[in-house]
Amino acid sequence: MGKRQLESELTPKEQKRLLKKKRRKRKIILLVVEIFVLLIVLGALYVWQALNKIEKADNSVTDLSPGNLSINEDELGKETIELMKGYEDVALFGVDNYFNGHADSGNSDVIMIASINNDTKEVKLVSVYRDTFLDTDIQTANSPNFHKANRAFALGGAEQSIRMLNASLDLDIEHFITVDFKVVTDVVNMLGGVEIDVDAAELKYINHHIDTTARATGDTPVHLTTTGLQTLNGTQATAYARIRSTAGSDFARAERQREVINEIVKKAKKTDLPTINKIINQVFPEICTNYTNMDIIRLASAMFDYELSDSTGFPFSKYPARLGGSKGDVVICADLENNVRALHRYLYNDNAYTPSSTVINYSNLIKNNYGITLEHGDNPQAVQGGLIEGDNFDGDQTQ
Repeated sequence: MGKRQLESELTPKEQKRLLKKKRRKRKIILLVVEIFVLLIVLGALYVWQALNKIEKADNSVTDLSPGNLSINEDELGKETIELMKGYEDVALFGVDNYFNGHADSGNSDVIMIASINNDTKEVKLVSVYRDTFLDTDIQTANSPNFHKANRAFALGGAEQSIRMLNASLDLDIEHFITVDFKVVTDVVNMLGGVEIDVDAAELKYINHHIDTTARATGDTPVHLTTTGLQTLNGTQATAYARIRSTAGSDFARAERQREVINEIVKKAKKTDLPTINKIINQVFPEICTNYTNMDIIRLASAMFDYELSDSTGFPFSKYPARLGGSKGDVVICADLENNVRALHRYLYNDNAYTPSSTVINYSNLIKNNYGITLEHGDNPQAVQGGLIEGDNFDGDQTQ
């Protein structure tokens, strides 16, 4: 006997009771759906509100495309252009403004390129040494103004620095993230510290940097007394990343900066949602970027699928020089053209890349005006044979 027949045999009172029951069930289902939708909306509003705390750069006045940088894409070849489209390169800048929350002025003490391979879900991190001798003004390729790379940020912020990187290295960077070092301190503290192996040479200098960092942040300095693998708090980790007095000088410091970032990423991927919320509320106001909110949501949603696979420093083969005057001590690319070739092999596994006329011109000007060629560099085999991974760059090793 069918359901309709059964219901039809019910008394009027029983049928009324059954109808009320069905209506109540529908109301419960509808209420659950409404609550679910409300939670989604509230979650989206929370994320959006948090993202709005990030200082956004004004994209309306900035065109960072290669065509606006006097780079002829046709020179790079269709194969290279197509290959680079599979990657998303982001410029990361760290500024030391004594943690005043303003990440839009001064020299950039940290210049990094994060290259995201969207196919393999791998990320490579390249430190461009802050004293690297590049064209910071980016006016015309025929009359460049070579200077320390960190000067570009003082001239025109992140946008000017990206122009410098794109023109000098044949890159197609459009997005950037700029942070004050206070961000590192805050994030590490909220993650419960990071594991760092401190050696004897680093221990000699780290406590001085702990004191200066703590004075800037208002924290109580806690000195390190032993070497070896240990958990560093935010002030200690920031101090570790600022050491430049050991062998390798600024090259070793860039390596330490990448090490701290790597440990932060590893720790963040294991943390819980309340901690992530706390980081969002505390740290997002200290970040400046030209990513849109939707871009950030897209990247964040895929964060746990990506791995930091490798990191190194650029230039691969370099020549420290004392030029005097306003230029001071600089790091000259020993053959910029071949260093850039090696960079494209490292980032994109691109063996067909041919440097643009802009890069070739820069390289020739450095050779002719300063007499620095490939044989003057500290690691010519890295740019000749592509032996980048595992090479020791004067104290700065690929991780």
